[in-house]
Amino acid sequence: DWGAVEKPLYDPNLGLTGRPDYLVEQGGRIIPVEVKSGRTPDAPYDSHIFQVAAYCLLVHKTKGKRPPYGVLHYPGRDFAVDYTPELEAVLLDNLVNMRRDEHRANVGRSHEEAHRCARCGFRNVCDQRLS
Repeated sequence: DWGAVEKPLYDPNLGLTGRPDYLVEQGGRIIPVEVKSGRTPDAPYDSHIFQVAAYCLLVHKTKGKRPPYGVLHYPGRDFAVDYTPELEAVLLDNLVNMRRDEHRANVGRSHEEAHRCARCGFRNVCDQRLS
């Protein structure tokens, strides 16, 4: 059963909020599912993996049950993202770095990909845009 998530999940200690598209209850476990509508990649994008990892963390913090994995559902394929202690540690490090960068006056661009800049909402005011 895929249950749509009505209310975002929130952890006040991490200051993290997120709402997966679905939560699937399976054998006493709660599995977050994120649906992507774009093209189906050969492998999930890192940003999508960390999004699902954040949902796994939020499920654990708010429901008290650690999911063994989350699911990325693309139009042509599903990917199970194992929620390992290693992935959780990298996610938590990323959250610390994001919180630190929130308070910096200047944060450098985090990529060298022109297509990402082309879709960025800050493109018109960014002095680091690529094109």
